[in-house]
Amino acid sequence: MRDKLHININLNIRGMGPSATLAINEMSNRMIKEGREVFKLGLGQSPFPVPEPVVEALRQNAHQKEYLPVKGLPELQEAIANFNLRKHNLRCTPEDVLIGPGSKELIFLLQLVYYGDLIIPTPSWVSYSPQARIVGRNVNWIPTKADNNWRLSPDMLEMICRTDPTRPRIAILNYPANPTGYTYPLERLERLAHVARRYGVILVSDEIYGLIHHNGKHVSVANYYPEGTIVSSGMSKWCGAGGWRLGCFTFPAKLRWLLDAIASVASETYTATSSPIQYAAITAFEENSEIENYLLHSRRILKTIAKVLVDKLRNMEIDIQLPQGAFYLFPDFNPYRGKLEKYGIYTSGELCKRILEKTGVAMLPGSDFGRPPEELTTRISYVDFDGANALETSGKIPVEKELNSTFMKENCPKLVKAFDLLGDWLAAL
Repeated sequence: MRDKLHININLNIRGMGPSATLAINEMSNRMIKEGREVFKLGLGQSPFPVPEPVVEALRQNAHQKEYLPVKGLPELQEAIANFNLRKHNLRCTPEDVLIGPGSKELIFLLQLVYYGDLIIPTPSWVSYSPQARIVGRNVNWIPTKADNNWRLSPDMLEMICRTDPTRPRIAILNYPANPTGYTYPLERLERLAHVARRYGVILVSDEIYGLIHHNGKHVSVANYYPEGTIVSSGMSKWCGAGGWRLGCFTFPAKLRWLLDAIASVASETYTATSSPIQYAAITAFEENSEIENYLLHSRRILKTIAKVLVDKLRNMEIDIQLPQGAFYLFPDFNPYRGKLEKYGIYTSGELCKRILEKTGVAMLPGSDFGRPPEELTTRISYVDFDGANALETSGKIPVEKELNSTFMKENCPKLVKAFDLLGDWLAAL
């Protein structure tokens, strides 16, 4: 029996290493300890500090030690329900909200509990597919194209679903997207919702970057498909609290049975999310002018950085569209393919390794996000700057005045240097 179990485990995780984003961060840290200058553009960690009102709430609740309900602290569930209505016009009750130790864990438990295929557009976040593989789910990759801003096509979703119309499926939408920073126009969301409804597909709308849409205009697909959409969010990206590990799912009433099933599994695994973190999170999700100001300037800074860096990439003759949110770029180095092949560089993995060795710029290959290895795409996380300092500086500049490259040079010098080194390396090929 033990041998059979060992074989099954090997089949599910054979060849799997650590998460690509965590691996590049650890590699970067090792190089720094060796005395190398490294520009950490691999791990997608918010550069901004946790807002002070939320930090103070954690101080005030450090004494909280009781096990909380597995579905979450009721006061926090209520705060998130109100937040959903205030920010995204989504009507739900506190009982529709499930709290977990990071949205990553909740997405994993959903795949474990719900028996169905997983539909993922590529490129997509690095952990969706490995999680499906761990629990033995079938994954349908849907390729996307650069000229469509790497977005899921309703026609492609239709094509997969109509081959077996009654098959249970989960489709994941992540927008603004990791790894591209692009989002969906309203017409596209409406068409995707129409297809999902026709085939009974459960949509998981991963909106962890929703509040850092650069223009503050994120719209949830749940507005178009409320009965079949699970909205995933948390504190890691918009609130700078990745290490706090708090995520949340908001379910439609029709899927309460699924919420209950996940909570049952959670009760036998992580038991409950950290008590002090949950109490502090109430402040993060409640209406607060200081946090609104924090978000205003966070978006302003990220939008400025994106524009400056996209201009730099275009000057390197790399074709890339301006992202609408998050803190990612997804450039394609295909214009340099001929020159790169002279150095034995044929894949995105080889490209990122060589760039790290020669320039100290750490980024991730497109193959980590489901793209073909021979495609020379990479993900750049433009987060290597002092977020607290940038927020302070932005706060002193009138909001009606646009930030510019001068702001970048003064507040994001490592990003400027990283892209200058990258440009010099490409020019020398």
